[in-house]
Amino acid sequence: MGDKASAHPGAAGRATAADHPASVRNVVLVGHSGSGKTTLVEALALTAGAVNRAGRVEDGGTVSDYDEIEHRQNRSVQLSLVPVEWDGIKVNVLDTPGYADFVGELRAGLRAADAALFVVSASDGVDGSTRMVWEECAAVGMPRAIVITHLESARADFEQMTQVCAEAFGGDDPDAVLPLYLPLHGPQGSDGHAPVTGLIGLLSQKLFDYSSGERKESEPGEDQLPQIEDARNRLIEGIISESEDETLMDRYLGGEQIDFKTLVEDLERAVARGVFFPVLAAAPAAEGARQGLGTIELLELVTGGFPTPFEHPTPGVTTIDGKPREIKACDTDGPLVAEVVKTSSDPYVGRVSLVRVFSGTLRPDETVHVSGHGMADRGHEDHDVDERIGALSTPFGKTQRPVTHAIAGDLVCVAKLGRAETGDTLSAKDDPLLMEPWEMPDPLLPLAIEAHSKADEDKLSQGLSRLVAEDPTMRLEQNQDTHQVVLWCLGEAHADVALERLRSRYGVQVDVVPHKVSLRETFAGKSAGRGRHVKQSGGHGQFAICEIEVEPLPGGSGIEFVDKVVGGAVPRQFIPSVEKGVKAQAAKGVAAGYPLIDVRVTLLDGKAHSVDSSDAAFQTAGALALREAASDAKIHLLEPVAEVSILVGDDYVGAVMSDLSGRRGRVLGTEQTSGGRTLVRAEVPEIEIGRYAVDLRSLSHGTARFNRSYARHEPMPAQIAERIREEARTAS
Repeated sequence: MGDKASAHPGAAGRATAADHPASVRNVVLVGHSGSGKTTLVEALALTAGAVNRAGRVEDGGTVSDYDEIEHRQNRSVQLSLVPVEWDGIKVNVLDTPGYADFVGELRAGLRAADAALFVVSASDGVDGSTRMVWEECAAVGMPRAIVITHLESARADFEQMTQVCAEAFGGDDPDAVLPLYLPLHGPQGSDGHAPVTGLIGLLSQKLFDYSSGERKESEPGEDQLPQIEDARNRLIEGIISESEDETLMDRYLGGEQIDFKTLVEDLERAVARGVFFPVLAAAPAAEGARQGLGTIELLELVTGGFPTPFEHPTPGVTTIDGKPREIKACDTDGPLVAEVVKTSSDPYVGRVSLVRVFSGTLRPDETVHVSGHGMADRGHEDHDVDERIGALSTPFGKTQRPVTHAIAGDLVCVAKLGRAETGDTLSAKDDPLLMEPWEMPDPLLPLAIEAHSKADEDKLSQGLSRLVAEDPTMRLEQNQDTHQVVLWCLGEAHADVALERLRSRYGVQVDVVPHKVSLRETFAGKSAGRGRHVKQSGGHGQFAICEIEVEPLPGGSGIEFVDKVVGGAVPRQFIPSVEKGVKAQAAKGVAAGYPLIDVRVTLLDGKAHSVDSSDAAFQTAGALALREAASDAKIHLLEPVAEVSILVGDDYVGAVMSDLSGRRGRVLGTEQTSGGRTLVRAEVPEIEIGRYAVDLRSLSHGTARFNRSYARHEPMPAQIAERIREEARTAS
């Protein structure tokens, strides 16, 4: 680690292919939008020698010029990979979007990585969504470290922000979150601000000065040692308390000086085990400088303290028919098991898949089996196909550098996998396997779209299928009730990016239309109707008369048809015709054009003609009878009601409950959960929660989550029902 007080290792640069899993580190950067993740990636690439000046790749393009930048507010919206090399170790740096709408890309990064680096701005602190991701990592024991950025800000306070991080991330043990370094400040300016020019190593008690643009190591002055003594002692105690050597704490408390090498080794083991979370500091390099502040220390932490892929348990693997399969972790000679963690389209090479190899070795131009299961509800049909992969490459900005292979533990870009989608498993064609999927957030914001023109209509289906293949957090719905095409997204920005990709990448222009919910109709009470279809206009006539009674049934009963005809008034062969006509009219609706449900229709009587009666005539008579019964009855308009579960911080429970009340919601109960949160369960009409994904995020400052499921249809308030009927009459 950087506090080993060792010389610069020198062997650095842009990484290509790794030859052994022990020489790979996969680290994902996590943090809210604006925390400085992408700038940090650039600084690490510059320090590692992969770029020759800030933001510039050796052979052109910029480090931060990834596959797509959201067209509004210039936010990065995709998972991006930048591999660099440090001290003979290939470091795959995964930069994730910081905006909540693209949490799917974040989850993909967490799946592909073996450790997480949480990036916290000294100016902004820790937001609620970052805390939630920390808890996700804690649940699976992922090793984590924290890097504080924006130290150049006049209001930046490293010590204060370290305390904030300890409170936010330390849980019951804030001493598990401690700094490895303290900032070294330069002369105070006229504005009273003393810029951070270097770092003081707490373990080594060395000064690392970056003021010249390169790190220079020196001994601290006698006056500087006392100011780090308390922080150093606390760090040593924090490391020793997590040591596997149970005698170490007693020896330390007994006055023994623990040697530097032992402390560093224990620190590295504690970080790799996910029980100690060091805090570091970093700042980008100044114009013309070679190294950004803290970047060497950070690279040494990643290569020395973060785990190798050997220590990452392989997710569950089964055969295609679901039988468990034991896969040895990171076995380069084992069966091929790899996973597509991101899919994107390149205008020159077509579809490109970012793949994490968990077992075996992947080579270009070989035929692999592609399996995708369990996401049919999001527009991803189950599929099992054999495909010949194209070239393997390692990315850097817009450039792709070919590699000869990708071993277990490494990440690689694979070209020409035409059927592979994000989340799919790649395995040997003669030994097809399937990995258990990672948890995907449920898209809960509906976006109803229509093709802008006939030309767009012809391309819409293909464009949508490609869009959802790239983004499993998006769900495509062809609603059979409303006849709308609906893209379910995670938020407004997610929806905006989807529309922009349809337009710019797939050449499809669409119009956004109001989203409709699936309303229903039912009878409020008993009613009777007579359907008379008699026509004599020369030639073969039409004759059918039927009399029915309609009565409401409990919710969920559907349409029940009962035959009570006596004496053959309606011949037996025409009774199914009446039923068919009744059900056809029920599907069209009887009041506002919505399907009729939960009624019993009883056929009581009728008349037929020996020559002019027919199947078609009695179908028409049945439909007419139902319409007449509806004209003399009160018809309820039914709306779908969703059961909603909201996990929200205790501070926002009151606001959420009040908001639910304003949406005609009924709170069913609340339940206290861990982490100062409350689970609120409620029933809310679906028409009231179309934009709840956006509104709840605003209401809770991004800290609440919710899910929803259909509960039932129930009558809507009379004034709302009348407005919808009026709109239906106007439209017709």
